[in-house]
Amino acid sequence: MAVPLLDLTRQYAYLKPEMDRAVLKVLTHNKFILGPEVTRLEEEIAGLSGVGFGIGVASGTDALLIALRAAGVGPGDEVITTDFSFFSTAGVVSRLGAIPVFVDIDPDSYNVDATRIELAVTKRTKAIMPVHLFGQVADMDPIMEVATKHNLKVIEDAAQAIGAEYKGQPAGSMGDFGCFSFYPSKNLGASGDGGVIVTKTEENNKLCRSLRAHGENPKYYHRVVGYNSRLDTLQAAILLVKLPYLREWSKKRQEHASRYDQAFAGLPYLKTPVVKEYSTFHIYNQYTLASPNRDEILSGLKKAEIGHCVYYPVAFHAQECFASLGYKADDFPISSKASREVFSIPIYPELTEQEQDEVIETIKHLVS
Repeated sequence: MAVPLLDLTRQYAYLKPEMDRAVLKVLTHNKFILGPEVTRLEEEIAGLSGVGFGIGVASGTDALLIALRAAGVGPGDEVITTDFSFFSTAGVVSRLGAIPVFVDIDPDSYNVDATRIELAVTKRTKAIMPVHLFGQVADMDPIMEVATKHNLKVIEDAAQAIGAEYKGQPAGSMGDFGCFSFYPSKNLGASGDGGVIVTKTEENNKLCRSLRAHGENPKYYHRVVGYNSRLDTLQAAILLVKLPYLREWSKKRQEHASRYDQAFAGLPYLKTPVVKEYSTFHIYNQYTLASPNRDEILSGLKKAEIGHCVYYPVAFHAQECFASLGYKADDFPISSKASREVFSIPIYPELTEQEQDEVIETIKHLVS
């Protein structure tokens, strides 16, 4: 039986009447740019994140870019971040003319190793950008301690972690800025690109709102050059339909993860996800396994038509576009190992028990 890595048609079928009404409402009122649904979603996401302000933008990538810009990051500055994430984390730093400074990862969570961050601080360091990878929040307390000690800004890349919690604190609420993505495959996904920045201060809120609209404030008056990065009203309307289900969907992912954990316990050369003690709500944006025999396993999964994906096969230090930074593989033994071994399997809420059984039995056969 074929099992897809993700099937968004099932979610739409379940929500179709609500989603269709929401879209038709926007088509009727014609407020397509920064309409009332955008304002409402901004308020809802800010509330979910436990902060005062939310700013809707065109993508999760733009959320990171604008947050870094609002944090004062510019040419020649350094931003400390993980060596292992989706490309936009590092790419946005370079787009601002700043220098990404990579730090190796924790071998269990795959998030940045917080104990290594202070060693990377220099007089040019402007900010720290931890990533909450695969739905688990990075170890934020020591990160915030380093930031306070050295007067650095913190931008949380929470693109994969909306609703996740660290010691009871929502992802995105601990740094100066939190950045979320609504890419369709996320736990809370739009029908296209979209993102939100959350922040605690009115000053940051005003600056991000200005930067998302060409730097204007008020309209047609520009003190800075900004971007054209506004969350579409149609996407906000769709997200407002989905948002009330987010916690339920994340709990369903947790149930699937628990079932996988039990099924795979004790299998040779197969590492299941590790939930850190500070992770009080892991949302499992992905369920990521690791094996030194990954290539053989992936070949078997492909043959069995079991959906899978490698997040991520090339760590930042090994990307061709960052060759000029002068890093070597020996500088990042843990992220290098992860890039060779990790792979993810179906975890979406609508996954059936029969489908999950098929995934489990296939993997057991391949690794035993």
